[in-house]
Amino acid sequence: MRWPLTALLLLALVLSVVAPPARAQEKAAPSDTTDETKPYVSPPAWKSVEIGNFYLRRKKYRAALSRYKEAIATDPYYAQGHLGLGKVYDKLGLKQKALEGYQKYLDLLPSAKEAEQAKDVQNAVARLERQLKSSKRPPPSSSPAAVPASPPQ
Repeated sequence: MRWPLTALLLLALVLSVVAPPARAQEKAAPSDTTDETKPYVSPPAWKSVEIGNFYLRRKKYRAALSRYKEAIATDPYYAQGHLGLGKVYDKLGLKQKALEGYQKYLDLLPSAKEAEQAKDVQNAVARLERQLKSSKRPPPSSSPAAVPASPPQ
C-alpha cells in the first residue's frame, strides 16, 4: 500500500515541475502583445539638479554637466540648473560659459532678497570677469624693438 502513495506523490511532483513553464507562457503571452518601447521621460529639473550636485561633490564634472544640461532642457527657467552649469564650467576652466551660467542664475532669481543671498555667485561673476579681461589684454613686451616709434611731426 505504500508503493501507490509514493508513485502518486512522485507523479504530482513531476507535474508541478513541468506544468509551471506552460502556465507562465500562457500568462506572459498577453503582456508580450502590449510590450512596446516607452519613450524616455526625463526627470523633473529639480531631480536632475539634485543628481548633478551629487556628481559635483564627487568631482565627476562631466556627469554633473550632463545632468545640469538635462535640467535646463526640462525647465529653462529653473535658476538652480544655471547655477550648477556655472559651477561645473568654472571647475572645468571654461570661464566664459561659467560667467554666462552665473549671470543667467542671477537673472532668474525672483527677488532682490534672493539675489543678495547669492553673494558667492556675485563674487564668482566678478572674479571671472576680471580674469577674462586680463586674458584678453596682450602681454606687455619689454624689448625696445617691439615699441612703435612715435610718428613724425
